[in-house]
Amino acid sequence: MSMSEENPVTAEKPDSPVHMSGTDHVTIWGSNEADTVAFYRDLLGMPLVLRQPNLDDPSQTHLFFDTGDGRIITFFVSDDRPSNRGPQRGGVGAVHHLAFSFPPEEFENVMAALDADGRSYNVFDRGIFQSLYTHDNNGLVIELATDKFAIPDDRRGEVLAKTQEIREAAGAQFAEEEHMAQALEELGLPAEPTDLPDAATGTGVD
Repeated sequence: MSMSEENPVTAEKPDSPVHMSGTDHVTIWGSNEADTVAFYRDLLGMPLVLRQPNLDDPSQTHLFFDTGDGRIITFFVSDDRPSNRGPQRGGVGAVHHLAFSFPPEEFENVMAALDADGRSYNVFDRGIFQSLYTHDNNGLVIELATDKFAIPDDRRGEVLAKTQEIREAAGAQFAEEEHMAQALEELGLPAEPTDLPDAATGTGVD
């Protein structure tokens, strides 16, 4: 039995003992409060909604940011820790990158904000969405992604699973814009693509 047969892609809930209702928060080991707030609040526009001691280690501060839809990202910070813009360590169990979404009409504004902040970035067309990649104050890869189509949040998993089905039937290497457009149409959803700049797919897959 192949892996795709053993682990089929589907939006149906699995036969598991429990089911989660969503992502509550993700917590990152941060550097200091000033640099963390400067990047996540002052550049990316995430409100700082809660500050309290790290309950496991009160010598540290626990910062809570609203990423834009009520989902929270938090950081353990301490003023004696300088930021480190060097590369992050990889490996099994490590975080590869964090991805945050923004409206497609803000694409040029996002690039301008990164430019004004002196941050380098890359723009890639990922087939069914488009992304800018940069780094936070500690060198963690940050993806800023925007959808090519308007997808209702409560149907995102369904749309992606249908896109996967169409991609596999087409024998394509990765999900492309045409596969998602067809998926949306089959699911009775609007399939009007947004206007985004042309970009390469990035290294590895063309």
